[in-house]
Amino acid sequence: MAFLEVKNLSRVYGKGEAAVRALDNVSFEVPKGQFVAVMGASGSGKSTLMHLLGGVDRPTAGVVTLDGVSLYEQSEEALTIFRRRQIGLVYQFYNLVPLLTVEENLVLPLLLDGRTPDSARVSDMLVRLGLSEKRKAFPAQLSGGQQQRVAIGHALLTRPALLLADEPTGNLDSAAGKSVTELLEYIHTTTGQTVVMITHDETLALRAQRIVQLKDGRLVKDEVIRT
Repeated sequence: MAFLEVKNLSRVYGKGEAAVRALDNVSFEVPKGQFVAVMGASGSGKSTLMHLLGGVDRPTAGVVTLDGVSLYEQSEEALTIFRRRQIGLVYQFYNLVPLLTVEENLVLPLLLDGRTPDSARVSDMLVRLGLSEKRKAFPAQLSGGQQQRVAIGHALLTRPALLLADEPTGNLDSAAGKSVTELLEYIHTTTGQTVVMITHDETLALRAQRIVQLKDGRLVKDEVIRT
């Protein structure tokens, strides 16, 4: 069985003539440790796919299996716990808590899960993010690129099985976007982290190992560009 398996996945919003098929019978597999970019124009189904892979929405039909666990055969409570521990989510707009420092934002997922943060791991993550000198700063005191780095660290500190990034550079200028993409590459290369990145930017997608392309909710291209 593949590390991440997506089988006959569909998502329909609404009913009857008003129904919109956002995702239409999509199937693919991702081996452990691969960096995948999902591309497509606006409305192609990219974000719908990410929400289904991340367990934040339920499909109309189909199966998502991560490391042997079928996401949607679980209860809501069990899925919430699994998502918190096994899936790291990075969004376009950072989603940081403004009244918490960089360090506090990093450890928040662990605290919410009732776990005690490892201070050495937190310090190491701050070094990886290039934010050691900003650990006591608040989000408003950071650039957009720095805030996105915190969001990535926030998602990774729990050691998730899968990191999902939805347009992680979409709210950044080209220099900051390049820096964030290089950080994702670095993390993937040094830790073997499995990464699925949603993007509309072909330049960024080419930094991944594989490109999956969606159009009108359907998978139209699946290409490994490097191993």
